[in-house]
Amino acid sequence: MSSNTNVSLSSYDEDQGSKLRRKAKEAPFVPIGMAGFAAIVAYGLYKLKNRGNTKMSVHLIHMRVAAQGFVVGAMTIGMLYSMYREHWAKPNKS
Repeated sequence: MSSNTNVSLSSYDEDQGSKLRRKAKEAPFVPIGMAGFAAIVAYGLYKLKNRGNTKMSVHLIHMRVAAQGFVVGAMTIGMLYSMYREHWAKPNKS
C-alpha cells in the first residue's frame, strides 16, 4: 500500500498575510467591510464615555446596528461588483 506523498498542498503552504491578500484580490469589498466594522467599533468605544444621557444598552445597540449596516452594505456592493464583473464586463466570445 503505497500512498502518494507528493500531493501539492499550496493552499496550506501560504501564511495568513498572503492568504488575506489573495482573498482581498478576489473580493475587494471584504477587507473594506472588515475595516469599516473595526472603525465603527473603535469609534463606539471611544464615544462610550461621552454618550450623555443615553443608556449603555441603547448606545451599544446603535453601535451594533451601525457596524452591521456597514458590513451588509459592503457585502451588497461587493456582490453587485462581482455580478457586474462576471456578467456584463466579460468580453464577448464570438
